[in-house]
Amino acid sequence: MIRWASHRPRPLQQQPAALLAAGWLTVAGLGALLAPVLAPAGPVIADPAHQFTPPGLGRLLGTDYLGRDVLARLLWGGRWTLGLGVVALSVSVGLGLPAGLAAGYLGRRADAVLMRLVDALLAFPSLLLAMAVVALLGRGLLSIALAVGLAAAPAYVRVARTTARDVRSRAYVEAGQALGSNTLRILVHHVIPNSAAPLLAFAATQLGWVLLNGAALSFLGLGASPTTPEWGAMLAEGRAYVRAAPWVSAFPGLALTLTVLAANLLSDGIQESLRTH
Repeated sequence: MIRWASHRPRPLQQQPAALLAAGWLTVAGLGALLAPVLAPAGPVIADPAHQFTPPGLGRLLGTDYLGRDVLARLLWGGRWTLGLGVVALSVSVGLGLPAGLAAGYLGRRADAVLMRLVDALLAFPSLLLAMAVVALLGRGLLSIALAVGLAAAPAYVRVARTTARDVRSRAYVEAGQALGSNTLRILVHHVIPNSAAPLLAFAATQLGWVLLNGAALSFLGLGASPTTPEWGAMLAEGRAYVRAAPWVSAFPGLALTLTVLAANLLSDGIQESLRTH
């Protein structure tokens, strides 16, 4: 009889794509944190005499229509863009995880009430829902982060509920119930650890999603003031000069694309490394 070899999980250090993704996210995060050191002049210093200077030795990424250094704005903009993504993801997971676990594990009334609310929220396009929240909270990067996080939470509720329902039927959960373990203990010691792979992987995927939607709202002018360097706002500023100075919008667009791609690749790597037999 032929036996097919089982696919064994591979740790992250054995996955080149995941390592590259983690490396890029680390570089982007360090660049944002060290922006005051790497670009001490700041992102708003204008030099009209050197507007639209192409990338070169003096200005590695060139300058924009006001003569501002694109590299400096990219580094400082990473602080806003990545910070927005972290806050939005925290809101999404912070709301979605407990709600999804409660719906999936408790079932019945809790499941019915929570999931009908989630279904109603999922009926709205996520970007439109985020724009509605921004309209209520007012403009600003913090408002965008909260809005994007709230718009992303229903999808996380769905994933958490599905994993909790799957784990709830496992033998070790039934054994814990038979031994008299309370609901909180079972959730903490059994349901959450055994749901880690899909929950962590989807959180990494959502990081890319919230970054894109946050940048989209900033692109539409719903973020901070125009002088604040943020990758989505930089794209909006550079669109009028795409032909004359394509680097103004190309570099923030490339940074955003690579960051979202890295988040998705890291999501695949996490899921692979935590895969169970």
